[in-house]
Amino acid sequence: MSSSTRVALVTGANKGLGFAIVRALAGGFQGDVVLTAPDEAQGRAAVQQLQAQGLSPLFHQLDIDDRQSIRALRDFLRKEYGGLDVLVNNAGIAFKTDDPTPFDIQAEMTLKTNFFATRNVCTELLPIVKPHGRVVNVSSSQGSQALENCSEDLQEKFRCETLTEEDLVDLMKKFVEDTKNEVHEREGWPNSAYGVSKLGVTVLSRILARRLEEKRKADRILLNACCPGWVKTDLGGAHASRTVEEGAETPVYLALLPPDATEPHGQLVRDKVVQNW
Repeated sequence: MSSSTRVALVTGANKGLGFAIVRALAGGFQGDVVLTAPDEAQGRAAVQQLQAQGLSPLFHQLDIDDRQSIRALRDFLRKEYGGLDVLVNNAGIAFKTDDPTPFDIQAEMTLKTNFFATRNVCTELLPIVKPHGRVVNVSSSQGSQALENCSEDLQEKFRCETLTEEDLVDLMKKFVEDTKNEVHEREGWPNSAYGVSKLGVTVLSRILARRLEEKRKADRILLNACCPGWVKTDLGGAHASRTVEEGAETPVYLALLPPDATEPHGQLVRDKVVQNW
């Protein structure tokens, strides 16, 4: 993996926060910036918009819900760049609070994309991240809120330093199962599918960072989760307190940590500050 051109990639980047992250990276990252989106037409339109602003991102199709799509992207990055330098996992979904979709369906769909698909992207792309690479998983303070609203037993499990990725996957599956059986509250879960999905992303980040520490310590890769704050996007709504540019600041800061940086790693970061977990 020795191509000389560096490459940064952002998922779910045709609009909103992902688009703002690409715009900031296109102005500050030394190398190619790849904007990905599930819909080719929307993705190319977004790239054209940025080109009109004098920036030169590239487009590659990626639907994180489709494992084949992730693998096609991985093969492209391997072939063109010999790997990947910066990965920002931004793609995600949320149901509106007044959405009439039954809660168990909301839980299944939200976790499918926000947790399981994000995990699949990490599984396929982490092995090709180059030394001094940076991985940023966009999480949310709603994940921390969800943790606070879990039973003590669940909180203990999620905070456990020896929790494995498989354990975490089982917990996320259990939440979906418990919502189907209408016992999620009795089983100690909070009432936010989005919150639980982002709790999963934060804990996954801690687990993956620990594994990098064990298996690839010399490569000095830094992997973190971040909370962009409440941002004015389709997902955050019009009443949100932050612009997309403000929301992009922390993810971009983590993506551009200098090569000699040793921290943060395996943390949840908000406003460029490590949060207590």
